[in-house]
Amino acid sequence: MSTTPRIAIIGAGPGGLVCARVLQQHGVPVTVFERESDPDSRSQGGTLDIHEETGQAALRTAGLFDRFLALSRPEDQQWSLYDRHAQLIRHDQAGEGDLSRPEIDRGQLRTLLLDSLAPGTVRWGHRVKAVTPLPHGTARLHHHDGAVEEFDLVIGADGAWSRVRPALSGAQPSYTGVTMVEVHFDDVDHRHPGIARLVGGGTMSAKAGRRGLVLQRNSNGHVRGYIIFRGPQDWHAGLDLADTAAVRARLLAQYEGWDERLLDILRDNEGGFRNRPMFVLPVPHTWQRVPGITLVGDAAHLMPPVGVGANLALLDGAELAQAVIGHPTIDQALDAYEGVMLPRAADNAKTARQMLTTLVPDTDSDAAAFPETVWPDRLSSS
Repeated sequence: MSTTPRIAIIGAGPGGLVCARVLQQHGVPVTVFERESDPDSRSQGGTLDIHEETGQAALRTAGLFDRFLALSRPEDQQWSLYDRHAQLIRHDQAGEGDLSRPEIDRGQLRTLLLDSLAPGTVRWGHRVKAVTPLPHGTARLHHHDGAVEEFDLVIGADGAWSRVRPALSGAQPSYTGVTMVEVHFDDVDHRHPGIARLVGGGTMSAKAGRRGLVLQRNSNGHVRGYIIFRGPQDWHAGLDLADTAAVRARLLAQYEGWDERLLDILRDNEGGFRNRPMFVLPVPHTWQRVPGITLVGDAAHLMPPVGVGANLALLDGAELAQAVIGHPTIDQALDAYEGVMLPRAADNAKTARQMLTTLVPDTDSDAAAFPETVWPDRLSSS
């Protein structure tokens, strides 16, 4: 470009951070605004399987692939499927040297990306209220404290409830009819040997009709579990979600008749239960070109967490940065980026919805629990 553009990225997630990294590699300054107060203010979620053709490709573009490999866990690519009687239906294990989808904790990936940026790139504790386009092709960033700044490009990488998206689209996330309730196990091999046997070295799923259970092995002996079921978003009506005993009793009633080894996932978790209803954006989610504003990741294409979202966010971020670097104007860069990203997102969102239906069918019949379809590789907290 003939002049250096002023670029703001809203949100310090995988997509926003990899975009900032690639821009800085090519000498383009960028500021990332993040509402969290610091990098350790909250847990970043569970494990991610980083796919060769998407997430890994983005990390290669960012010059971070070798550092990623040093942190990743290729041995955790295995996956086991059980019925509600704890009978093993299927077991997949990656071959020796298979690096197609190695696992990494989401927090480790974020730290890797943060450490790759120039000091001061991320402004912590900066909440964005809105973004408005300006007549001459720039965009005005409205901070929550009333301050405003003008940029040549504002990139919404701020997730499901994006504050940037309304500048492009009136779409709002809608409830899928499926809820995940998250549980945790620490030092699992010593303190929860039954859970350790179920999860093995990677991920396990058990399912029957409209209900399922998932365990994911994270680093340092930690396992995250997800109790997954179809039902109303207010399934917990009349319950205090902070009342662990009452929530446990309600969930155990839903899983009556399941094998005791599987029910330990509901009975033996450490700490409370975290309610996580699943939301999605419409498919396809598109918008008319707005100069100076675009989206990456969940802000652009929120879809069910079946192992796709974080990988697409990484690819979005890397490709957007490359488009900015490789085109003479921001408008041309956004045309090139959105022309590829939007149809790709629509295709993946359709597949993700099909995978969610496979994982949690809209029927209570056990006969529908194991349809003749391609199984999702694993549930992801992407």
